[in-house]
Amino acid sequence: MSTFLPAGVTAGQYDKAPVIELPPGHDAWAGPDAWRRLAEVLTVSEHHTMAVDTYPGSDLTGLCRELTAAVPDALVIDVEDAAALPNAEIEERIAANLTDDRVFGVLGHQVLADFYDAGRLEQVAERVQSADGPVVVVGWGATLVPTAFDTVVLADLARWEIQRRQRAGAPNWRADNGDEDQLRKVKRGYFVEWRTADRHKRALFDRIDLVLDANASMAEAKLISGDTFRAGLELASRRPFRVVPFFDPGVWGGQWMKEVLEVGDADNYAWCFDCVPEENSLLFRIGDTVVELPALDLVFRHPRELLGVKTHARFGAEFPIRFDFLDTMDGGNLSLQVHPLTDYMQNVFGMPYTQDESYYLLDAADDAVVYLGLRDDADPDELQGALRSASAGEEPFAADRYVNRFPARKHDHFLIPAGTVHCSGADSMVLEISATPYIFTFKMWDWGRVGLDGVPRPVHLDHAFANIQWDRRTDFARDELVNQVTEVARGDGWVEERTGLHELEFIEVRRHWFDGVVPHDTDGTVNVLNLVEGAEAVVESPDGAFEPFVVHYAETFIVPASVGRYTIRPWGAGVG
Repeated sequence: MSTFLPAGVTAGQYDKAPVIELPPGHDAWAGPDAWRRLAEVLTVSEHHTMAVDTYPGSDLTGLCRELTAAVPDALVIDVEDAAALPNAEIEERIAANLTDDRVFGVLGHQVLADFYDAGRLEQVAERVQSADGPVVVVGWGATLVPTAFDTVVLADLARWEIQRRQRAGAPNWRADNGDEDQLRKVKRGYFVEWRTADRHKRALFDRIDLVLDANASMAEAKLISGDTFRAGLELASRRPFRVVPFFDPGVWGGQWMKEVLEVGDADNYAWCFDCVPEENSLLFRIGDTVVELPALDLVFRHPRELLGVKTHARFGAEFPIRFDFLDTMDGGNLSLQVHPLTDYMQNVFGMPYTQDESYYLLDAADDAVVYLGLRDDADPDELQGALRSASAGEEPFAADRYVNRFPARKHDHFLIPAGTVHCSGADSMVLEISATPYIFTFKMWDWGRVGLDGVPRPVHLDHAFANIQWDRRTDFARDELVNQVTEVARGDGWVEERTGLHELEFIEVRRHWFDGVVPHDTDGTVNVLNLVEGAEAVVESPDGAFEPFVVHYAETFIVPASVGRYTIRPWGAGVG
C-alpha cells in the first residue's frame, strides 16, 4: 500500500467521536439506570400517563419490552398497531411520492396525522383515561392521541443509524419491505418518512420532558431531561463544533482514509460524511455519559443562531452546505455524472434547490485526473447514442472521447455547477464541498461495474440528458471551473484566497494559508471549515465566548453564525 500520511500528521489524530461537553448541573442515565429513571417517573402517581413518541426506525419492540420489564403493572399501548391506517392505505397515500424509480421520488408534504385514523386515536385516548394504573403510549405518533399526558418523551435517532438498520433487514415504517433494495428504502425515508417525522418532532421540542437516545439497542438506551436536551442544543448554537463522521465502502473506494484517518477494516472506504447534518449526529458528554442526538435537532431548534438570519431567510431550517470525502486512492473512477438544474429539481422532484458542488483535492497521486465538461468535438447526439449503447451492455463508453480530463494536484479546486458533466478519477482524495441535496446524482456511465450488493448501480440517462449543459465545453471548464484562485486579503502570517464556487453557485469558498493568528468573522452566516494542511489548529474567541477548540488535519468543523469574530492559529503538532 502507498503511504499517504502528510508531513507532520500522525495516523489516527482524526477524531471520529467529537463531543460537546455540557457544564455541571445536568444528568444523564444509561442502560438499566435509564429504565429505572423512566419507571420512577411513571410511578410518581397512581395513574401517571406517559407518551413515548418515537422517530420512525426506532426499535419499537425493544422499547415496549424494556418498559414492560421496568414497570410490569403499566399498561403499554402501541399507538401504531392501535390507530395507524392499514399498511395498504398508507402505501396508496404515498405512492405518487415514491414513483416507480429505484432512487428518486417526489418530496412529500404529509403530516403524521395523515397516516392515522382519528376515531381509533380517540379510542386509545379513552383507554388511557379509563386505566386503573400507569399508562404508556409508545410509537411514532404517540402524542397524536387526544389526551393530556403527564410526561412526554421523545425517542430520537439519526438517519444514518436508520440506514444501518435497514441494511441489516429492517423495513420502513409500516411496510413489509425488509428484503427490498436498500436504495428504495432510503427513497421512502428521504422523500416521505423523514420529512414527515421532522415536522412532527419539531413541534414537540418545547413540550418534551425527557429525551431517549435510541441510536443504540434499547437495553443500552440513554436518557436526559428535556431541559438538558434544550441546553445542549443552545450551547452548540454558539460555539464551534463537529458532527460525528461516518464512513462507507464503495465499488470505487480507496485506501487513504483507512491509513490516514484509521477509520476501520473494510476492504476500502469510498465516502466519509464529515458534515451532513441531515444524517450526522451530535455527541454530548454529560458527566461520564455520552448521549447521541441527530444534528438536525440543532438545525431545527436554533436555525437563526446556527445559520444566520439571511441564510435562514433563504433556506429555512435546513443546513444548506455539505462537506464530505471521496476516496479513490488505490481505487477507481467515480461514476460519470451530472446534477440537476434548479428548475428541474423543483418541477420533477419538488426540491427547492439543487446539488451544486465542487472538488477540493486534499491529496492526489501523480496520475490523478478530474473529468470536467464536454470536449469541444463532442457531438450531443453521438454522445447520447454511445451512452445508451453502453447502458444496454453493447460496448463500453469511451469517456475520454467526449469529456475533458484535467490533471488533478493536491489543493486544486474544481468547480461543478449543476448541469456540468464530471467525475473524479482514481488516485484522488476529494473534499467535496457542495449544496446539501445529496442523492441527486444522475449517473451516465459507471465503467461497467456493479454495486457491492452485486446489482448494477442505477443509471439515469433521461434525467441526465435533460440537464446536461451542452455549451460547457473545454474553454468554459478551463477558464471558469479549474483553480479560479484570487487573493482577497493578507496580514501578518496569513494569506486569504477565494477559490470558488462558480458564480452560478451560492456557496463562497475561501482558503487561508497561515503560520500565525488569522482573524475570522462569520459576518452573520454559518461557516464550515476543514483543516486541509497541517497537523493541528486551534479556534479561539477574542473575548472568551467559548473554550479554545482544537481541530486536527482533515477534520471538518462548523462555526455558527452567532459566534461572530473568532481566530484560528497553528496549535500543538501543527506549530513549526
